[in-house]
Amino acid sequence: MVFRYLLFLLPILSSSCVKNNPDPSWLQVTEWTLEANPDLNGEEGQLTHKLTDAWVYIDDQLIGVFEVPFKIPILKNGFSKIRLYPTIRVNGIAATKMRNEHLEAFEIGAELIQNQTLQINPVTHYKSNLSFWIEDFEDINIKLTDDPNTSSAHLNLANDTLKWFNGNYYGRVLLNAQDSMWIAYTNQDQQLSIPKNKQAMLEIDYCNSVPFTHYLLFVNSNGTNENLMPTMNKSPMNMLRWKKIYILLSEVITAGPNNSNYIQAFKAFHDASISNNLILIDNIKVVYFQ
Repeated sequence: MVFRYLLFLLPILSSSCVKNNPDPSWLQVTEWTLEANPDLNGEEGQLTHKLTDAWVYIDDQLIGVFEVPFKIPILKNGFSKIRLYPTIRVNGIAATKMRNEHLEAFEIGAELIQNQTLQINPVTHYKSNLSFWIEDFEDINIKLTDDPNTSSAHLNLANDTLKWFNGNYYGRVLLNAQDSMWIAYTNQDQQLSIPKNKQAMLEIDYCNSVPFTHYLLFVNSNGTNENLMPTMNKSPMNMLRWKKIYILLSEVITAGPNNSNYIQAFKAFHDASISNNLILIDNIKVVYFQ
């Protein structure tokens, strides 16, 4: 008898759910496109990006954060203001999704129709009030210098197997048993003054079979302090590909000493278990608000 009673209740519950939950409209969002900002006149450098997600607002109400591309139901009909914020994974960690404040939100007014899908192809660009420091290896005067006292491996220009975002050259470091350590710093005349309490980011395009680590150096009247930042993990030789990472600088800068300038540094060490110790690097870009 109990079994029959439950079967009898199911149609009633199902019918109740249908009445209380009308069919949704659907929002489908493709991957992000990063375009040039005409106001910057090319100052933003190569337009590589890894915008993995979007914060979604409809009529100023947060719907959620979703990995692009996606399709989600919206329990709303009629004309709506839809706003998407470009979102990155800070330091390459999937759990640390953050709106990239350096990029403009994508906003559109559109009609949401029940049982129909609205597709959006979001486009963004860098904001006009940004400062950029870029090393793209297109100039013979490289802004990174190998440490003459400790670095046995060297950063050199290379141009074989170029990708569209490499321009004419990229940086390459080869490590072996003799040239077993690479340490490089941005040149002393390239020290940056970056404000506290504003988002600042280091962007890097890279391809590597051995790990290499980024450091942020504080330079002030008391000397130089070295801050360990993320390590770019290695990839197997048969799976090597160019990747991009966004490294958040602003938290370290805000917590650090006042009246400091900042230098970028990189370190890598030979790994005898890997036959070809290779680091390719390009479009090193510090982006910050003044």
